[in-house]
Amino acid sequence: MNVRRHEFINEEIVKEIIQFIRGEHDREALLSRLDDYHDYDIAQALEEMTPQERKELYSKMGEEWTAEIFSYYDEPETLLTELAPKEAAGVIEHMDSDDAAELLEQLPESFHDSIEANLSEETSGDIRLLSSYGDDEIGSLMSTNYISICYRLSVKEAMRELIRQSADNDNITTLYAVDENGCFYGAIDLKDLILAREYTPLESIIVNSYPFVHDHDDLEECMDWIRDYEEDSLPVLNSEDHLVGVITVQDIVDYMEAESKEVYNKLAGIAEGDGDSEDMKETLLTSMKKRLPWLVALLFLGMFVSSVVGMFEGIVAKIAILICFQSLILDMAGNVGTQSLAVTIRVLMDDDITFKKRLALVWKEVKIGIANGGLLGIVAFVFIGIYVCIFRDKSLLYGFSVSACVGVSLVLAMAISSFAGTVIPLFFHKIKVDPAVASGPLITTVNDLVAVVTYYGMAWLMLIQIFHLA
Repeated sequence: MNVRRHEFINEEIVKEIIQFIRGEHDREALLSRLDDYHDYDIAQALEEMTPQERKELYSKMGEEWTAEIFSYYDEPETLLTELAPKEAAGVIEHMDSDDAAELLEQLPESFHDSIEANLSEETSGDIRLLSSYGDDEIGSLMSTNYISICYRLSVKEAMRELIRQSADNDNITTLYAVDENGCFYGAIDLKDLILAREYTPLESIIVNSYPFVHDHDDLEECMDWIRDYEEDSLPVLNSEDHLVGVITVQDIVDYMEAESKEVYNKLAGIAEGDGDSEDMKETLLTSMKKRLPWLVALLFLGMFVSSVVGMFEGIVAKIAILICFQSLILDMAGNVGTQSLAVTIRVLMDDDITFKKRLALVWKEVKIGIANGGLLGIVAFVFIGIYVCIFRDKSLLYGFSVSACVGVSLVLAMAISSFAGTVIPLFFHKIKVDPAVASGPLITTVNDLVAVVTYYGMAWLMLIQIFHLA
């Protein structure tokens, strides 16, 4: 089933839900029918309804189900402000602590304070704990939605404790064992707990060597390591090895998605936040402020490139056909430079990369540029030579002299652009400047400069000095 088919089905389901909600049904019949739909589809339907219709449905669904719906809204902070502070606090109470903390941060300060005043001490404590961590620490991403059980219990007692805690915590695929002081002891797979005999000591099914992270660990440094284990969740410990939360696979997916969007924006020379869904509503002036700084800098760099092109005006005047293939050299140099930049940015995510590895990366990218440039240069030599001879009615010597100039320029421009696309982000990383935000806009202009100088420099050398075409 293709994407368009999925979208069509989703639209039909949303329309069906809206029509049913707006129909005349008693509460029991309404909730029974809605229970047949996924919460995501219900959320999509509610976003298209009026605030009054949403509030009426929330009162029928109850706070717990409403909280589940809010996790699927595109802009939950906007829809939460439709509720009274006490009602909004009731929804927050039933959300995962990490989602609740993130949502509260996005609310207007006055409304945020009104909600906090209505939260229970337990929920407030969880939110304060998560908010105390820096954005670059594991603790900022963790959830307090987990099951912890004392390792000294029997399997029967553990099952009873699981049932008790699952009323408030639904993350039960992996259970975490702790000692009497709350220190992490190991992990239990739910399947192993179900299959174990009821009076078997719990310790016999505990995995003591289960991986864990600490709350103040750096997110960037740990992310690859966390993904390698491919677990549904990993325990998060404090400095005293007490279990304080878990980091789930969904947390990791959300984080990587946000990071990918941020890197993409940086590579494009766009300020943080530009391109997000809420920016569809921002003013023209706000969008301009986000994008203009790099464009101004690149304007002056572009003027410099243009002045360099002007230096070769005499060559173009003598051999006008050269202008036909300028964009070819510019585009290919830009493409390979951007490819090398992307590879280098990805490699630099590993902070432990040594100087030797950096040199190896530079050499590898240059070799790739030369190899690809060589193959493309041969193709360009053959087809451009034929084109100039047949369609421009030039001699074989003239046609293939021009195509040879283009082919050699292609090899050199691609090799130099690969070098620049690798060295520039390495340099910025060395001087503690974000290589993504600095390299992305700059590399395009640098590649243009490289391509222009290489192409017209080779034209002067080969076509004028060696082949004397002009």
